[in-house]
Formats: sequence, C-alpha cells, structure tokens
Amino acid sequence: MQQIIKSGHLTADVEKAIQNIRHDKLFVLTDENTHTHCFPLLAKIPLLREAGEIVIPAGDTNKTIENLGRVWQLLTGNGATRHSLLANLGGGMVTDLGGFAAATFKRGIRYINIPTTLLGAVDAAVGGKTGINFEGYKNEIGSFYPSESVIISSDFFHTLDQAAILSGYAEMIKHALIHSNEEWEEILAYSFNETDYSKLNELVFRSVKTKQNIVEKDPYEKNIRKALNFGHTTGHAFESFAMTNGRPVPHGYAVAWGMIVELWLSHRLCGFPKEKLQRTVRFIRERYGAFPITCDHYEALYEIARHDKKNIGDTIRFTLLGDIGDVRIDRTADKELVFEALDFYRDSVGL
Repeated sequence: MQQIIKSGHLTADVEKAIQNIRHDKLFVLTDENTHTHCFPLLAKIPLLREAGEIVIPAGDTNKTIENLGRVWQLLTGNGATRHSLLANLGGGMVTDLGGFAAATFKRGIRYINIPTTLLGAVDAAVGGKTGINFEGYKNEIGSFYPSESVIISSDFFHTLDQAAILSGYAEMIKHALIHSNEEWEEILAYSFNETDYSKLNELVFRSVKTKQNIVEKDPYEKNIRKALNFGHTTGHAFESFAMTNGRPVPHGYAVAWGMIVELWLSHRLCGFPKEKLQRTVRFIRERYGAFPITCDHYEALYEIARHDKKNIGDTIRFTLLGDIGDVRIDRTADKELVFEALDFYRDSVGL
C-alpha cells in the first residue's frame, strides 16, 4: 500500500522515508524549476548530498519519450541497479515521467514521490498512474506502478503562484464532488483572497485520502476508480486541443472546464441537482475563467475525447454524477448531446 505522509518537518520526513527503503544508490529526479527552487530545501539531508541528480526540462510539453530516454541513460550511465531508489521531486510532470522511468528501468525499481505543486500532491503523485504524452495525446503511454511513499508538505506550496494553486484545487473540487456534500461545501467556502496554508494543507490531505481510499479498492481502474475520471474525459480533450494548437493550459484548469461539461451531462443523463450544478459552475467560472472555443472546434474536441484510452470502440465513456457522492461510471453520450454540453460550457463561461 502506498504510504501517504503528511509532513510536519520536511527534511526529517524525507530522510526517514529514504532510510526506510533499502537501496544501493539514490537518484533524485527534478526539472529545471524544482532543481532551482525546491532541491535546496532538502540540501541539509546527508543522504541527498551523495545522490545522483537528474534534471529534465520543465513543463508538461516535456513529458516525452525523449526525456524518458534521458532518465534511463543517466541511470544506466551512473551505475543504477535493480536495487537503486529514485526520488521524484517535482510536480505532476516529474512524478508521472519519473514513475514510468522507475516502472520500466531494469523491469522496475522502487521510488518515492515528493510533490512540489498542489496539483502533484492531490493528483499525479498518488495512486500509481505513471506515463508520458505521445503523438499529441495526454498520458498515452504508461503503467500502473505506485511509489513506496508520497510526502506531502505545504512548505512547497509557498513557492506557488495563484494559477498553480488553482490548478491543483480543481482536482480537490473533483474529489469533493465524488465524495460528499460536506467536503464540497468546505471546498467551495475556501477563500483565495489570502491563502491560509495551514487550512489548505488540511484540505489537501483529506482530498488525498479520498483518492487513496478509492485507489485501494480498485488499483487497476476496473470499476470504482473510474470515479476519479470525472471531468477528465472532456478536460483531457481541452488540454490536448490546447497543446496541439500551441496555447497550452494548466491541467487543473482544463479539468475545471471539463467538469462544467460533465456536470451538465450529469444533470441531463443522471438528474444531478440543478442548484448544485449552478453553484459549482459559478465557482469555476469566477476562478478559472474560460478556454475560448467556438462551435467550429467541437468536432476536433469530440475526436480527441473519442480517442481517450478509457473508451471501448468509438463510444465515449464518461464518469457522471447522480448527486454529490453518487458516482455513475461508464455512461455514454452521443455526439449531439456532447455538442449541447459544449454549448452549455460556452454559455456558462461567457463565450
């Protein structure tokens, strides 16, 4: 079982997590940003002074097979064995790519995740999904391969700008919607005007536990783990479309916009309450703005969504909600209804 550590003392908790895993060599994967801003926070740990650091370019557009190959090359060139340990220090791009590198190097080495972004903490670092983007599609190549532990520390959140905070918070909205009315109310009540990091860390940890509880019941996404896909079928379509058209958007923003589409489908197909739909959409619109699309883009978005790896054949499968906490997996919608949902998205965000 993946261990989730709510860190109260970052250096001590990271040092303990490393010491608890027997290994011959230690490697730390960072990107250019976390190498500069986050690795120094761990500089006092004696074990890390001897570690081999692997640095890759930052940004989700660099979650590629070329950078994966670079990690393999540096592990091989520096004498890594099947008994080596990899520590991924970064956001979702680093933990996704690093986890896949660990899964495939010498048929699998152990690794830990130290997420440095809110998005990484509540989503990518937890649950064992690893992978890279390929041929313009998000996370097209990957595997289920959980880390030994995930160390969550709000020390890193202080380095984030508002956009990065909001990107992670979108996944927390999703977790609340699939979990309980109480959590949803609390998530919508949080104020971003003056960030309370202590409160945020508490909300993050509870959100992570929601995800972990689902993953433990269904580690390979055969059934209830599909709940975590809410907002993502359309969200990944927005994200891939934006990347292909040279205007990339943060993952969490795309998921937030995807939730607007899929909440409307939930209302139409599963009876999701209109008042809760409106409150959630208003919260998203006021904080995430809009990704500009026109009806001319619908066909391209639909084709991207149809290609989603969760689908069977040409049918798009959605995770929808009958109410907050009432998850309906493997629901389908025809093209006409999906286009109506995109109309609703445009109307909701003022396009």
